[in-house]
Amino acid sequence: MSFPGFGGPGGFPGMGGGFPGGMGGPPGGFPGGGYPPQQGYGGYPPGGNPAYPPQMPPVDPMYQYFAAVAGADGQISAVELQKCLSASGLADYPRPGSLFSLETCRLMITMLDSDYSGSMGYNEFRNLLTSLEMWKQTFASVDRDRSGGIEGRELEAAIAKYGYNVSQRVVGIILNRYSKHNNGQVSFDDFVALSVRLRAISEKFRQRDSTGTGYAQMHYDDFMAIVMAL
Repeated sequence: MSFPGFGGPGGFPGMGGGFPGGMGGPPGGFPGGGYPPQQGYGGYPPGGNPAYPPQMPPVDPMYQYFAAVAGADGQISAVELQKCLSASGLADYPRPGSLFSLETCRLMITMLDSDYSGSMGYNEFRNLLTSLEMWKQTFASVDRDRSGGIEGRELEAAIAKYGYNVSQRVVGIILNRYSKHNNGQVSFDDFVALSVRLRAISEKFRQRDSTGTGYAQMHYDDFMAIVMAL
């Protein structure tokens, strides 16, 4: 005798008659036989797990101030730099509402303006902010009474903090040049202006002082290009 499914014509489905598309059966079942193509394991849909959206990089707050005044070319002029520093509060020393003069803003751009375009991009602006913070800390460290003005000895101490070795005669000349009201005091705005010039001229001189002895030779035209650019 034969049990259904073992050798009989009405055998167990899958053995001879088989599952549709299964082992030994006629074509059918899943297209092409077997299992459908698999998409693999462990993959979230493209774009990541929707429950955890990708984190956006933090927005630089200073870029917002820069972009608010920058032109379509991503550059700012001295007038725009003045507005940017005022809006961001970076000019608020010694008290809120202070403003960098247009001349000081021109000097700050000149310090980083390698192509003499008269404008500044955002990367240059970020470099300026680093220098500006250093100048502010230096000024505040000698302006102990927070009057917003420093005198001769304080100015000499501030210049020494920069690492510049200048004589008292030069300090006196700087004091007379940058004492806006001829009162023997230098304001923070004028201190930034003289700091820009000190840095720019010292760097140009150092490039030409190949021996590091404090002496350099330069052509008159070269000298004039350095001085008049500032």
